[in-house]
Parts: sequence; C-alpha cells; structure tokens
Amino acid sequence: MKSNPLQAYGYIRVSSEEQAKSGLSLSGQKRKIEAYAKLTDIDLIKVIQDSAISAKNTEREGLQELLKAVENREIQAVIVYKLDRLSRSVIDTLNLISSFEKHNVAFHSIQEKIDTKSALGRFFLTITAAFAQMERDTISERTAFALKEKRRQGKRAGNIPFGFDLASDKQTLLENSNEQKAIKLILRLHSKNLSLRKIAFELAKKGLKPKHSSKWHPKVIKSIISANYAT
Repeated sequence: MKSNPLQAYGYIRVSSEEQAKSGLSLSGQKRKIEAYAKLTDIDLIKVIQDSAISAKNTEREGLQELLKAVENREIQAVIVYKLDRLSRSVIDTLNLISSFEKHNVAFHSIQEKIDTKSALGRFFLTITAAFAQMERDTISERTAFALKEKRRQGKRAGNIPFGFDLASDKQTLLENSNEQKAIKLILRLHSKNLSLRKIAFELAKKGLKPKHSSKWHPKVIKSIISANYAT
C-alpha cells in the first residue's frame, strides 16, 4: 500500500544584489523546487518567498511564515533550492534545522542534495554549512584587506570612509581634520568602556558631527570603532 506523500512548503529568497544573477532568481528557484517535489513524490503545498531580503538574520517575513507552519505542524518537509537561501550563517542554519527536526519536519536542499531524514544527510548538512561559512569569511577577509590597503595608499575604496574627504581627482582620499578628531575621541572613550550612547553625547558636546547626519547614532559609532580597530 502506497503511503501518503509528505506535505511540504518551498522557500525561496533573493537579496537585492542577486536579482540579476542567473539561477538565483525567484522564478528559477521556484521551478527547481516544483520539479524536485514532483520527482521525489512530495506534495508541494506552497512556495514562500522573501524578495530583496538579505540572509543576515532570520527576521524575514517569509521565513517567519515558514517557521510558523513548522511549529503548527502544518507540513512535514521544507524544500530550498540552495542551502544559503535559508541562511548564510552556520549557527542560524543549524538552529533552523534543529527547529525543523524538533517538529519532525524534513529539510531538503536541492543543490547540495541534502535530506535530513537520514543520518548521513544531517552530517553532510553540518559540513556543507561550515564550509560555506568558511568560504564567505575568507572572501570577506580578502575584501577587507584590499580595501584597507587602498586606504593606506590614500586611494578611494568604495564609499568615502569617515575621517576622509574625496580629492578633486575623485580617487584620492584626504584627511578631514574634524572627523579625525572625532575618531580619536571615539577610540579614547571606547577604551575607557563608555557606552555608545555616552560617546555620542560627548561627541555632540564637543561639536563634532557625523558625515551624513546631524545626530550621532550608536550604530554609526560602532562601525567607526570596528573600521579603525581593523586597520
């Protein structure tokens, strides 16, 4: 007697940078998921999407809808075209898969040929996610090194960093004296363990302003600290 097919949701995602890339379009991912479900005799109920959304965290409308269906035991399987469509973070990926398993929901990733219903599939998932994270981290390190080297040489590298202005040749960076003062103050106060909000207060009190705003925000100060400790 033939058993009833697993009922599944598909999940697809693109970030704004990936919109034009072949193979990663929403329609392309959806077609592959539909074909996979048909081939493996899975009943694909719905395909949920997140469009122009980064995978930096799990607070995505489509993903939250998927998780709700999992928690409510409305489905028995989740299908994605590629592992990083679910998340680009190893920790987030494994936490999501753990949540699926907790609710007895199988996870299928087509490109990596992952099916968590088997022990080998679960093992391969962990290894694949870890290698993907390592590859992204390596690329990030190389990019950061290249940008720092350009800035060290006084050349423009992407957006104009805080502490500099763009020279008339549109390539060379020139130090902005007021912004350099702000950087020194930020780093000094940070070394004294002042909170980001207290640092913002001290900057404003001394009349030092951010590059693109009239008010200091903790996130901006944190990025300045990270950029300057990385150099």
